[in-house]
Amino acid sequence: MQKRLLGQTGLELPILGFGASSLGQEFRPVGLDEALAAVHAALDCGLNFIDTSPFYGRGMSEVLLGVALRGIPRDNYVLCTKLGRYDLEHFDFSAKRVKESVDVSLHRLGTTHLDIVLCHDIEFVPMQQIVEETLPALREIQKQGKVRFIGFSGYPQKIFPFILDQTPVDCVLSYNQYTLQNTRFTEETIPYLKSHGVGAINAGPFSARLLTHAPLPSWLKEPEAVKAAARQAAAVCAERGTDIAKLALQFSVAHPDITSTIAGSANPQNIRKWARWIEEPMDLDLLGRVQAIFAPVKNLGHTEGLPENN
Repeated sequence: MQKRLLGQTGLELPILGFGASSLGQEFRPVGLDEALAAVHAALDCGLNFIDTSPFYGRGMSEVLLGVALRGIPRDNYVLCTKLGRYDLEHFDFSAKRVKESVDVSLHRLGTTHLDIVLCHDIEFVPMQQIVEETLPALREIQKQGKVRFIGFSGYPQKIFPFILDQTPVDCVLSYNQYTLQNTRFTEETIPYLKSHGVGAINAGPFSARLLTHAPLPSWLKEPEAVKAAARQAAAVCAERGTDIAKLALQFSVAHPDITSTIAGSANPQNIRKWARWIEEPMDLDLLGRVQAIFAPVKNLGHTEGLPENN
């Protein structure tokens, strides 16, 4: 699989990474055998950049991932987890919890070091704490060798310059903001990241199932106009004999300034299908038709976290 460098870290990541949120049953119940098979399918297909969080399944994702990775040489994969968000309304970015969270993740994942640790969904808290307390605590852990590279993740694009204007990090993760419908990440933030030497990771090419035929999760916050446009675009793709998810994935991984796009599934067949899709040429005529459908709702999203962070 094609790889790209992550900022100035020296890490080469596959353009498609494996998101382990599904192992935490964030979308549907998942059996143990299915979860293990999904991880092994990802590695077999070259998706050896793995992203998880203690928030996913409230620890379940990290635990199952640790079981699945048991016996696999540590240099065969790049492991990213997060800290700070532990439940829907439970956030703790204190220095004390940073240390505890890293140690717990190391234990669950069965490893002595984490390649990347991100402060998770920082838009839900007053972000000055991330600058003054959370990232300094992470840097101390980085010096100990438990963590190789550090950064933060979130949805509003405002969060990226807010942090980076005050303190450096190695990489960041944006989700649901570089898709067929929403390209704010590349338009507003990527040029800024490049000028600061910060690596860019994109998650959610399917925009939480919006750009698929799967049932939408109850927590999806996108406006109704966006959902209607997505249904219309999916129908146009079906008329062409293709799946909108295929076009969505091909579109997201194609951007040269995004190191890796993370997609998650606990279904091994989905993962193998994705690996095939990104090797096939993108239907540019179909892309143009779909983008025309999304034009009236382009870059429309929702508020996430504290109002002042949006």
